[in-house]
Amino acid sequence: MKKLLCIVLAICLCGLLTACGSGNNTKPEEKAAEGFKPALDTKTSCKITVVGSYDNFEALEAEFDRFNVHYPNVQLKYVKLDDYNNTLASALESNDKPNIFFSYASMIGNKQYDTVFAHMENLSDPALKLDLDCLRPGLINKDAEGNVRLVPVFSRTYGMLINDDLFKKESLSVPTTWAELLSVCEAFKSKGYASPMMGYSLKSSSCLMYTIAYPMFVAALAENKDALKQANDMDPAAGQYMKAALEAVQQLIDKGCVDLAECDKIEDNYTKVILRFFEGDVPMMICAGDTVSGTKKRESQSEAFTKTPFSYSYAPIPVTDKGGYFLDSPSIQFSVNKSCENLDMTNEFMRFLISAGELNQMASVKRLTTPTKDMSFDAIYAPFGKVPAERTFSPEVLGVKDPLTVQIRVAAFKVGKGEITIDEAIKKYGSFE
Repeated sequence: MKKLLCIVLAICLCGLLTACGSGNNTKPEEKAAEGFKPALDTKTSCKITVVGSYDNFEALEAEFDRFNVHYPNVQLKYVKLDDYNNTLASALESNDKPNIFFSYASMIGNKQYDTVFAHMENLSDPALKLDLDCLRPGLINKDAEGNVRLVPVFSRTYGMLINDDLFKKESLSVPTTWAELLSVCEAFKSKGYASPMMGYSLKSSSCLMYTIAYPMFVAALAENKDALKQANDMDPAAGQYMKAALEAVQQLIDKGCVDLAECDKIEDNYTKVILRFFEGDVPMMICAGDTVSGTKKRESQSEAFTKTPFSYSYAPIPVTDKGGYFLDSPSIQFSVNKSCENLDMTNEFMRFLISAGELNQMASVKRLTTPTKDMSFDAIYAPFGKVPAERTFSPEVLGVKDPLTVQIRVAAFKVGKGEITIDEAIKKYGSFE
């Protein structure tokens, strides 16, 4: 009996060890959406095409693999459309119609995209069972009937990359208020840092001045509906609401926090900004979240970072005495072409994708800001999730229109570069191109 008992225990132990071992060897794609339950025949064979403006989309292709765990015979592919904005409408009408396509908030209200919107599936239809509740409400656009045609898969914001090791080396604390920001810049200058804050500054589009000024301008307009209407209508009277934002830009430059001569050496707002930051001598690099998305991939491309790696983070620029703003906007959104082939399986893929787990997984791979309510999973964006509601704004929900953004972008650039004064910029509101 003792021998028999020992044999039984040995068998149980072997089985337990085998089970543990197989769990440890489970491939990531085999863990795809553990809560996802297929609603269609898993033997279905068909093709689904996603078109967009990215050159490549490895994060989405990883989702294809995870979806294939459930539907192994569904062939999914991503295709980049050249001249995306001008060719999308034709592609949706072609014989080889895409199933899913990139869509942007800037398309809303633009007559150029009327035919594009005519193709969009209502993704808030309860029958589709998309988990829209996992998304931050400020990222969801609804049409006049309350339907959702564009679903965010990534979001963007504006802030600064922080070389945490430099702050530790110089015994300085990362600033959380405007006064602290000015003080820490002065401290870095006294220690020999020529430009405590840097960023791309060669052109008026997506430059460091805009990254500083735009959130402040939106915050000013959010407090006054009449002001927002004036700004959207290109009323010159709305120029006064740019004043605080333009003064902040001017002050950072006048106090030497930003050395434009050094910033002008950076040739673009993506790869060159990242590689310059990785040189290791820039305490704070002003940029958008879209730029941050390229950091992980370029760590190995930087000889300086490879030799001397350092810890870095991304946080709001503290432009007020309480901290910075979280300007929460959709970056890339997906829409479904309701006239495509295999519409049922297309919507099934969207049901799979639009969930907290899959969206966070894709954001992690692409290193863009997740559109879900939980931002804590990614340490680099976690500081934005801690910004209180009173300093978090969603421009699309507020009703900020694209022409408005052009005004603050150009005004901030010209003031920052010293081409015009703040008063001149205020008077010219509505006339910038």
